Amino acid sequence: MGLAYLPNISDLEVTQLDLSENNISHVAPAALSGLPRLETLDLGSNTLGDESLGPDALTNLTSLRRLILDGNQITRVPAVLPPSLVELKMNRNALNALDPHSFTGLGNLVSLELRDNSLDDSTVSPSAFEALESVQELYLDGNRLHSIPWGLPNTVQVLGLSNNLLEGVSTEALSGCIHLKKLDLSRNQLRDEAIASKAWIKLTALESLDLSFNHLGSIPENLPRSLLHLTIQHNTLRHIPGFSFRHLRPGLRTLRLSHNALGDKGVAHVSFVGAYRSLTELHLDDNGLTVVPLSIRQFKNLQALRLDGNHIRTVKRWALCPPRNAGSSLTSLHLENNLLREDRLPPRAFSCLPDPQGLVLQPQRAPTPDLL
Repeated sequence: MGLAYLPNISDLEVTQLDLSENNISHVAPAALSGLPRLETLDLGSNTLGDESLGPDALTNLTSLRRLILDGNQITRVPAVLPPSLVELKMNRNALNALDPHSFTGLGNLVSLELRDNSLDDSTVSPSAFEALESVQELYLDGNRLHSIPWGLPNTVQVLGLSNNLLEGVSTEALSGCIHLKKLDLSRNQLRDEAIASKAWIKLTALESLDLSFNHLGSIPENLPRSLLHLTIQHNTLRHIPGFSFRHLRPGLRTLRLSHNALGDKGVAHVSFVGAYRSLTELHLDDNGLTVVPLSIRQFKNLQALRLDGNHIRTVKRWALCPPRNAGSSLTSLHLENNLLREDRLPPRAFSCLPDPQGLVLQPQRAPTPDLL
């Protein structure tokens, strides 16, 4: 069962203390007072509740930078936390509200993790994050949010909102996040019509956007100009609108569209205009393709291509390795789980791959009656 209570600990040299995975339900005021140099305290996976950390429990820890309270039974942010904190982790608790005073005095906090709690739209105050003057990473994944909270810190660079109940993105929702570089909106309820045409317009620093596991039928319009990595796997995409990436600078590097419904008609030459020179990784696996898209041969710096899990029966002679593209950069190609027969493939179909180990052809599927 581990420790049931926290004994008084005194050591002037200790900088890290791991008390996780015990049965501690209370931290007495004097228990940690003899650790003036403590920088990291892990109290994760105990039985701490709202009354477990009194106002004086952590007062003497003036050097504390990292506090881990994951996996407890806390419903609100403890009232008095050391202002020296740089990282606070309260994942997998029972947090059900953030009020204007939740983070008072935590102006030095850089990373805040509140994953897998019970926060919803009505219990997160628009002023909840005002005191967080330095926060760069904010994780609110796995809560019950139907909309992006108001008043997000303008210093935030990484924002996690996956696995919520988000239904849309308004023009104003992210307008203050001018330094945001990475945004995760995967595993929500997003639909095309609920994403405003100017939802991303103020995100001039955004480099990575994850929209996987939603209900999107098309690539969102007006993507941030700075975007480098776009992931929209496991949606219902039926087409890639022409010129969606033309305005991006320096250009998209990775595009992951696995497990959608593009089909042959959903991928056209104009679909990738603006990304032909910049893209290094493209995932089109499990999309109902019957042929290798003609546009593939236009990429100049593509290194990894996934076409597995489709209905491709053959690979035309120059579909992947055109003779004029002798200096191909392609090093990884997945074509397994299609309907290919190796004895019917053109002899030089994959000649541009420098290493045969980079080609995955097996296993293949036997055609079913609906694919004959």
